[in-house]
Amino acid sequence: MMQPLDSDLMRSFLAVADNGSVTAAAGRLHRTQSAVSLQVKRLEESLGQPLFERQARGVVLTPRGEQLVPYARRVVALLHEAAIALREKPLVGPVRVGISDEYSGTVLPRALAAFDERHEGVQVSVRVDHSSAQIAALEADEIDIGVIYDWSYVQEGEVLCIDPTVWVTSLTHAQHLRRPVPVAVYFRSQWSRDYAEHSLDRQGIDWRAAWSCDMAGGFRVAVMNGMAIAPLSRSTIPAGCRELTAEDGFPMVDNARVVLRRNPRGTSPAVEGMAEVLRAAFAPLGRGAAA
Repeated sequence: MMQPLDSDLMRSFLAVADNGSVTAAAGRLHRTQSAVSLQVKRLEESLGQPLFERQARGVVLTPRGEQLVPYARRVVALLHEAAIALREKPLVGPVRVGISDEYSGTVLPRALAAFDERHEGVQVSVRVDHSSAQIAALEADEIDIGVIYDWSYVQEGEVLCIDPTVWVTSLTHAQHLRRPVPVAVYFRSQWSRDYAEHSLDRQGIDWRAAWSCDMAGGFRVAVMNGMAIAPLSRSTIPAGCRELTAEDGFPMVDNARVVLRRNPRGTSPAVEGMAEVLRAAFAPLGRGAAA
C-alpha cells in the first residue's frame, strides 16, 4: 500500500529545491543541516527514487524532483491557506458595500463573492452607484464602506490604486477613425462634460454623441459592439478593445485615484475584513497605472 507523503517532508524538499543547497535550506527553515538532509532522504525513500543529484556545490533536481515541485507547492500552499482560515476569528454582522460603477463588472465581483462564501456569518449587500452618490450614502449611513473614483484628488480615504480614464475603441470596428467620431457619453455627468468631452474638444476632434447611458457597463457594451468609442478606466478595458493613445491623436481623460472610504460613524471587524478584500482586489493594479 502506498504511503501518503508527509507535508513536513515536502516543505523541506521545496526549501532545498529553491535554494539549491541543504545548508541554505536549513537556515531558511531554522533547522540543522542534518535534520533537513534526513527529511529529504525519508522523502526519497518513500518515493523509491532520488529527487536530487549531489554536486560539489549544492544539489540539483533530478527529473523526478522537477516533476514533484509543482505538486509540493500546491500542497504547502493549501496547508498554509487552511491554517489561516481556521485561525481567523469568524466575522459576523452586516456589511453594506458601495462600488463605483466602473468596477462592478470587472475588478470586484469575484472578490466579493469569495468574501461572502468565506464568511457565511456576514450579510453582504452591494450598492452600485456613481462616486458622488456613494459619498452621499456614506454620510447618510446607508453604506459602511465605499470604493470611490476620485479624478479631482480631493477625496479623503485610503488610496487603493491609480487608474486613469482613457479613450477605448474596438479592435474590429475601429470607430475612432470615423469623422465625426461616434462617442459614448453620460446622460447627466459634470465629469463627462468637464473631462471626457472637453478632452476631445481641446484636441479639436470632430465628434458626435452616438451612445448615451448612465453606467460604465453600458459604455463597455457600446465599445465592444462597435457603436462608439468610450472613456473607460484603463483596468476595465474589455477584451477585443484597446486604449487610444497620443499616437492615435487621443489624450488621456484623467489620472484618477481609486479611494476606499469608510462610514464616518465607525467600523467593525466585518467591515475591516471587507476592506482587506477590496485592498487585495485592487493591489494588482498598483499605483503606477498612470505610467
